[in-house]
Amino acid sequence: MNTSISTRPLPAPLVPALAVAVTVISWASAFPFIRIGLHGLPPLQLAAARFATAAVLVAIWLAWRRPRLPSVRDAVRFLLCGAIGIAAYNALLNTGEKTVSAGAASFIVNTLPIFTAIFATVFLRERFNRWGWCGSAISLAGVAVIALGQPGGLVLGAGASLILCAAMCSAAYFVLQKRLIPVYGALACTAYTLLAGALWLSPWLPGAVTSLTVASPDTVAAVLILGIFPAAIGYATWTFALGHFGAARAANFLYLTPAVATTLSIALTGERPGVATLCGGLMAISGVVFVAWLGR
Repeated sequence: MNTSISTRPLPAPLVPALAVAVTVISWASAFPFIRIGLHGLPPLQLAAARFATAAVLVAIWLAWRRPRLPSVRDAVRFLLCGAIGIAAYNALLNTGEKTVSAGAASFIVNTLPIFTAIFATVFLRERFNRWGWCGSAISLAGVAVIALGQPGGLVLGAGASLILCAAMCSAAYFVLQKRLIPVYGALACTAYTLLAGALWLSPWLPGAVTSLTVASPDTVAAVLILGIFPAAIGYATWTFALGHFGAARAANFLYLTPAVATTLSIALTGERPGVATLCGGLMAISGVVFVAWLGR
């Protein structure tokens, strides 16, 4: 009897699905760990420490694999990806989460499929039909309901509005990076973007190092987890999914993130979502289901 273990690779359709699942779980964990990290670090210092950690892992991978170096023109694009998708996004998100709960923040961030669809339609000529736009509108209405239950609502400068701006930054990054993936590959694109983001955030790194020397073990652990999982691993698997599904379609899978983030927040931070968050969250999730079935 043959007792050997099969080493056949995963079926091709399962690879992008697995990439999406890892991305959702990794990025969902970012919201509660950001709240934990903010107990010991200001928003920009937390972002700098997080992506400095990711940059160390990225540098090791680059030294090992030696991928193709970007051209001067593409290097500028990677710098722009790092500025928008890493530095600006995390600065806005971290600042917003000082007043907005982790679960609510995750729902607001996931308006990004709406902005991704708009940007992809304009710049990448991807197409969304009217049912897709209807589903996106339902999800956006859900976010508005969530914001009503947060301090300041959606008033300019309030936590919820900053997180909404973070979603726009993330959508712009997804679309901007899309054309680089076929040229350099998913992992190399992730590596160059994370390095660029860490570079933009480096002015706040000395302050972060000083703060971490007196921070609690929970804060230090949060920084390490944020750098390894949501940053290094999550961005790598997301970039692979982005190249497979396209910007607008791939972004819709991220509507699953808030449910996971809310569950993790309850377990890790003890936050309990309010009625507005739950009702708005259900609207947001129903919107993505609508888009997935009828939107393309």
